Amino acid sequence: MTSSLRAPSGAGALRPDLAIIAANVAPGSRVLDVGCGDGDLMAALQRDRNADARGMELDSASVATCVSRGLSVIQGDADVDLADYPDHAFDYAILSQTLQTTRRPDLVLEHLLRIGRKAFVSFPNFAHWRVRLSLLWGGRMPVTRLLPVAWYETPNIHHVTVDDFRALVATRGIVLERAWFLNGDRETSAAAANFRAEHAVFLMSR
Repeated sequence: MTSSLRAPSGAGALRPDLAIIAANVAPGSRVLDVGCGDGDLMAALQRDRNADARGMELDSASVATCVSRGLSVIQGDADVDLADYPDHAFDYAILSQTLQTTRRPDLVLEHLLRIGRKAFVSFPNFAHWRVRLSLLWGGRMPVTRLLPVAWYETPNIHHVTVDDFRALVATRGIVLERAWFLNGDRETSAAAANFRAEHAVFLMSR
């Protein structure tokens, strides 16, 4: 059974994975949004969850946009700069649609769970049936709605699947508290998620 995803009341048109995260952050939390983009999630968390939301973003133009919105964001690289944060500095560390672009996703994940008491991670599922079909019948790297850039200019350097991610966290002793799976902009069942889900969101802790 599927359900339509909506942002929290007043949050506007958040991207579906961000809407899930925003709806599941406890009110009044301290949050670090890594790879925060233009700050849409941070703004929603401040407004609707009364959160102390901070951000890190590599792109200087996006940092400038966040600052112009009155958001607390620094320019930084998740592969390098997360090491500077102290343990348990935040209630939640968030990494949305960024894990697959990092050089060492495993180490970034460890830092998220060191810095935050809990961590949200979302990513496109490279084992979705449309991706498989594109490779099987077309013999070419797919270009889809969630993977819209050709192979030679994509920022994605690791092709993670739902099952790959589950296997990684299992080997690291990480607790998967909740998982959500998206097909298009709608939440879908966890059944056969590695095949059916275009996008995944995980909430984790130690």
